[in-house]
Amino acid sequence: MKAEIDRITSQIITTHSVGATVQIVLDRLFAKIKSEEYPPDTRLPSERALASEMGVARNTVREALDVLETRNVIKRRPGSGSFVTYRSEDAPTRDDNSVALETSPLDHLVVRGILEPEMVRLAVINMTPREVRELEQLMSKIEGVHTDVAAFVKCEEEIYRKIAEGTRNPLLASCYNLAIEACRLSFRTALLRRHLTPKRILEYQQRYNTLFNAIASRDVERAVEFIKLHLIEEQKLLLQEN
Repeated sequence: MKAEIDRITSQIITTHSVGATVQIVLDRLFAKIKSEEYPPDTRLPSERALASEMGVARNTVREALDVLETRNVIKRRPGSGSFVTYRSEDAPTRDDNSVALETSPLDHLVVRGILEPEMVRLAVINMTPREVRELEQLMSKIEGVHTDVAAFVKCEEEIYRKIAEGTRNPLLASCYNLAIEACRLSFRTALLRRHLTPKRILEYQQRYNTLFNAIASRDVERAVEFIKLHLIEEQKLLLQEN
């Protein structure tokens, strides 16, 4: 892996004259991308967050990102951020025209704000007792996750998919599946990797337990009110990053 990183980095040096600090940032960012700490198609942290993490000036990070973009390692999307485009030769390819890849963090939150309250309302009304029991099993599963962020995110997706299926509206469920895909490919997974401490995981678990209790008791008003408040907390998390 180090030889491959050195090879790519040396190509960057050949075509760009950069300072020593910028080179260090380049090396560190590319190493994270190559190891898939920042997987293909995911959004990088903001320039401010990267600068803080690496202890350098923001313009140093910006210069490093400029170089990575010219080498097709990342791609900047106005209003959305910088996304990883580099992939190893044997990695699967993905359609760059995918709606999910073009969705900005703000777009994603807007869509969730439209879909989730109605999705939860319909689920409370339409979920069968069997589906409620299956949802309860998923809640127990997510409560068993304490530090593994990837496992937590996977459980979270399963919970939302089950709720979407419970609406009895296949078009709504399909739209929400696309929202989940956009979430996975863009910013939120990277955000969670940085912010989901064991304490925050516990807070999320408690939130989802509250949501389940509202669904199980067929309390439409409480379930919808909860999901609206949860979306406000998600918005706060996004604002911390920008």
